[in-house]
Amino acid sequence: MLVREKGPFIRGSLLLLSFAVVFCVLLLPIMPDDTKVSGHLTGLQYADNVFNELSKGSSYFIPAVREQAKKLDGTSVTLTVTMKKADYAPLALTLLQKAEAAQAAAEGGKVTFSGNLGKILLAAVEDSDRLYHNDAQTVSSRYNGAPALKVSATWWYLLSPCIKEMQKQKLIREAQIVDQVIRRAIEPGNNFFSVKPTKVSEHVLLLAGMLIFYVVYTLWYGFSIFELFEGIGLTMTKSKIKQEH
Repeated sequence: MLVREKGPFIRGSLLLLSFAVVFCVLLLPIMPDDTKVSGHLTGLQYADNVFNELSKGSSYFIPAVREQAKKLDGTSVTLTVTMKKADYAPLALTLLQKAEAAQAAAEGGKVTFSGNLGKILLAAVEDSDRLYHNDAQTVSSRYNGAPALKVSATWWYLLSPCIKEMQKQKLIREAQIVDQVIRRAIEPGNNFFSVKPTKVSEHVLLLAGMLIFYVVYTLWYGFSIFELFEGIGLTMTKSKIKQEH
């Protein structure tokens, strides 16, 4: 017979069954949706939203990045870059013109521009700040109704290749600031758009409860498997040390 020890087998079966029941409950749309988009969320979606909100609340580096960009106000550059998405080039020209770049032209996916690097970066930071605060309308209205997320993506595709071009021109400090603008302003603004920022200090009990549940739930599954295996006679024992004669 497969079952060697009924006690551990029954305990393991009950633990695994209850684990499965809780897992099914987590997949049901029973949690409230603060965004009012879908009405209700599953437990997994709710947890994902909470951690996204906490992550956004601790990722607001834009004010510091803005100060870095201001240091380049008055720094003139002339760059030619190839955008990975050529169809974004026309919008890139619009962004540069609004940022008061002296000259900007595009041929296919290749964009050539010259102008005040500080003003260009400050324009990108400002658009990212608006997106971070979920204000897509302001960003879109600046560029003749272009979708706000497309504006953010265009900044990314335009500025990313600028880093290597600046390094070729020995503009190391400038390239580092462009990298900061991309990683700490453009990307958070785009990635966290529509997410409500939340501070950890505002949800200490909720966060602690979710982490404790995660640990307990993981152990729950582990002990159920352990008990089942013991019930069918699979156990871990210390091997005997062979003594040589």
